[in-house]
Amino acid sequence: MKLNNQSKENSADKLSLNLAIVGGGRTCKFFLELLRDETFLYLKVNIVGVCDIDPTAEGLVMAKEMGIYTTNNFMDFFQIKNLDCIIELTNSREVLLELIRLRPKRVGIFEHKISRLLRTFFLTNLQLKNTQRQMALEKMSSDFLIQQTNAAIVVLNTNFTIADANEAYLKLVKKTKEEATGAHCYEIFRGLEAPCPDLQPGAGCPFLETMKTGKSAHIIHERTGIGKQPQYCNMTTYPLKDATGKIIRIIEICRDITEAISFKWEHREKEIKSNLNKLVQEDRMISLGKLVASCVHEINNPIQGLITFTSLMQEILKEDEPSVEDMEKFKKFLSLMSGELERCGNIVSGLLSFSRETPLTETTIDLNDILQAVISLTHHKMELQNISLITDLSSRPLLAMGDAGRLKQCFLNLIFNSIEAMPDGGQLQIISKGKKSDKNIRIEIHDTGFGIAEENMGHIFDPFFTTKPQGEGTGLGLSIVYGVTKNHGGTVQVSSHTGKGSSFILNFPSR
Repeated sequence: MKLNNQSKENSADKLSLNLAIVGGGRTCKFFLELLRDETFLYLKVNIVGVCDIDPTAEGLVMAKEMGIYTTNNFMDFFQIKNLDCIIELTNSREVLLELIRLRPKRVGIFEHKISRLLRTFFLTNLQLKNTQRQMALEKMSSDFLIQQTNAAIVVLNTNFTIADANEAYLKLVKKTKEEATGAHCYEIFRGLEAPCPDLQPGAGCPFLETMKTGKSAHIIHERTGIGKQPQYCNMTTYPLKDATGKIIRIIEICRDITEAISFKWEHREKEIKSNLNKLVQEDRMISLGKLVASCVHEINNPIQGLITFTSLMQEILKEDEPSVEDMEKFKKFLSLMSGELERCGNIVSGLLSFSRETPLTETTIDLNDILQAVISLTHHKMELQNISLITDLSSRPLLAMGDAGRLKQCFLNLIFNSIEAMPDGGQLQIISKGKKSDKNIRIEIHDTGFGIAEENMGHIFDPFFTTKPQGEGTGLGLSIVYGVTKNHGGTVQVSSHTGKGSSFILNFPSR
């Protein structure tokens, strides 16, 4: 930023303010034009950076022409030394909250509404030609800042006492102006008898931070609100200095962000739950495809038997009236056909039941029954891959509270992982244990597959992490196993040795 001759003469006596701007639109361009052409008697304003995701934004383009640092990521500003504050001009609540959450303590944040104050400040400065007008500007700026913003603002003396406060602040603390003026800020805002850090070691105080560093400070304070519910306030302090650089007062801006935080977390929680349900169903359909491919072969065998028996019966009927011996054969054939049809029906019913999307419901279930259902769906696929299945299920019911569909998907994913880890055959062992005395259910699944590499062990439960070739895996299987187990109050333990196999041990609380 170039200075005129008069500015150069007085620059040593001026207070320096380093600003960065998020939002490189028309308002940004307006500020840059004013700062390029005008100077202030007691303030040296430096624009050290402009951020906008639109490379054609007029303010961003002008900043580049002026040699000012530009970026499309506001987090780059946090690397700028001596940055005092950031002005947010995007009018985006999300951007403002992200700036407040991520910015270093030394950096203050002005929201877009403050830009109106700056605009008024700059326009009035154009008319200032003497000290009297400068004093009028300072009074106008103070009045505007205190009275015309929706933010709760309080002006503090250096001894913690309140010099002035606007209506928004008085409403926040539920005090009259007479009650607040002259009282200590910690008494009015938090009902304490001494500064916050004295009574609550470790508690941050932006006032003390600004007094110590001479720079803006920021903190999120928790206080007791209406109905003794926690209230969260975003608090930012800015120093007011005299011509010698001594702090004479501090402006503190308080903003109630309780509703914003609550809304954001509630929305995020609903979004996560919705996404989890979708992921589980998508993973279920992937598993269903694998099951169908396996069950087609299993259903085909009894169908071929039915066709053979039917043909034999038709041949016998064509020759002559069936004899007693033929009728005995018919009875035997019909018995076999009935058994095969029942077997096909059970397979199809199991697939339909598994594919159906059902709402999350917690009921008393027997984990042995869940395991048996999953084994019946996958045993034929094991036979096709020459995998020997060894089961050792508890003789007593393993009762737990949970959702049968989710748990079935959980166990199915583990078994499929083991099957796919043994493409040339192997051994799969499924064990269930549970003692009534310790109220714990233990499910073990061991395979003799190729195992998990040590460098991948820390990522196996990460969503979409997979070591399979592209198109052969989504990376959702084990992350769903982890999520379902945790949602049922359980834990997952994994041990694996490359070339020797893997073991998954799930523990669930019993009912």
